[in-house]
Amino acid sequence: MTIEVEAERLDRAREKAVRKLSPKAKVPGFRPGKAPPAMVRRYFGEERILDEALDDLVPDIYREALETDESIIPVARPQLRVETVEPLIVKATIPVRPTIDLGDYTSVRVETEEVTVEESRVEDTLTALRRRAATLEPVEREIGWRDVVRIDVRADVEGETLVQQQEAEIQLVEDRDVLFPGFEEQLIGHRKGDEFEFDLQLPEAIGSEKFDGKQAHFVVKVLETKEEVLPELDEEFAKAVGEGFESIDALRQRIRDDIRKAEEERLENRYHDEILTQLVERATIEYPPVMLDAEVDRILHDQAGHIEEGRGLERYLAALGKSEQEVRDELRPIADARLRRSLVLSQVSEAEHITVGDEEIDAEIETLTASAGPQAAQLRALFNSEGGRDTIRRNLLTRKTLRRLVEMATQDGGAAAAAEAKPKRKKKTASKPAASESPVETAATAGEAGEASGE
Repeated sequence: MTIEVEAERLDRAREKAVRKLSPKAKVPGFRPGKAPPAMVRRYFGEERILDEALDDLVPDIYREALETDESIIPVARPQLRVETVEPLIVKATIPVRPTIDLGDYTSVRVETEEVTVEESRVEDTLTALRRRAATLEPVEREIGWRDVVRIDVRADVEGETLVQQQEAEIQLVEDRDVLFPGFEEQLIGHRKGDEFEFDLQLPEAIGSEKFDGKQAHFVVKVLETKEEVLPELDEEFAKAVGEGFESIDALRQRIRDDIRKAEEERLENRYHDEILTQLVERATIEYPPVMLDAEVDRILHDQAGHIEEGRGLERYLAALGKSEQEVRDELRPIADARLRRSLVLSQVSEAEHITVGDEEIDAEIETLTASAGPQAAQLRALFNSEGGRDTIRRNLLTRKTLRRLVEMATQDGGAAAAAEAKPKRKKKTASKPAASESPVETAATAGEAGEASGE
């Protein structure tokens, strides 16, 4: 916005500035504030008088200009720059609300998948649960996978000791390296009392440059071998799992339900991601730079955490070994993507007339505090605050909008439309573990890979 100011108004502003500065003028023969205007001008100089006049005048003329143009809605403070003084012309760069054109957002389609639960996953979860309750019994046979062994181990590299442990106890799990790659395989087939030696090539990322990539000579003595004994898969076991189940069939059904729930959440998250990606690609989005800066601030604040109030950022940057500007530059693409998705989602909410009523917020608060026990009243008061209710309102609005988008994108013909647009992807059944306090649900997701990967 370019604003031109009448010369008479600038003159009046100068006169006001002289009166304002007069008490600060130390003119010989005059008490503070009593010197003639001309002497005050000479004392401060015309440049200082002009600066003082502009400090008062520019914000006023900017505010008046906004009042005459109601179509401009600032979202942050403007940048004001004086272009010329004679005549006085002020240029205001004003951050305004983003402009978003969604295009034909209702035509977005995503390829859908049918939620299936393979019985092998149920059995793998049952095995994981049994292993949690397993006992260890000494055996006098050859060492095999999943055995727990107690050993003395020493490893030397070029005459220098790398590892020396007495009575170290480890479980041999395939596809998991407890010490170094290939170490567990060297133990397989040995027995209690065996003492043997072997060489292993050390990995590059061992953590010490002087050992990286070198060969280590190991000396191992097996002190004891224990076998993992799983509990019987019976009614007694079912009753001991989690909150207890009446039968193995009931336990299996709970596992199926948990796996299905995790799969549904995975698919829902995939739909959300793909829909928002398509919406952003189709949309025309313009937003003021200050919004991107604010988003970068939020991400940086979240990552830095709250370590020692006021020093979290300092410690975070020190740990990264980077300057604040370097980190901000790295975060800008991430912040831009988040901001664009947020703006598109907000625009869809408006276009679809999606709102959240007070009764929905009340119901959500009850849900959030239902299992809080003695802290329920305190949490309810927190959620019922103005800020708390506003946060819940935004979360519910986002949830309802995403639900509406999924309804539109997965309606009849959605799969066919998506298949035409891109190659059909192979269906997957593996899922990311879902957050849950249920031992069964945790095992249902972690049991497939946790035992094998050591996670």
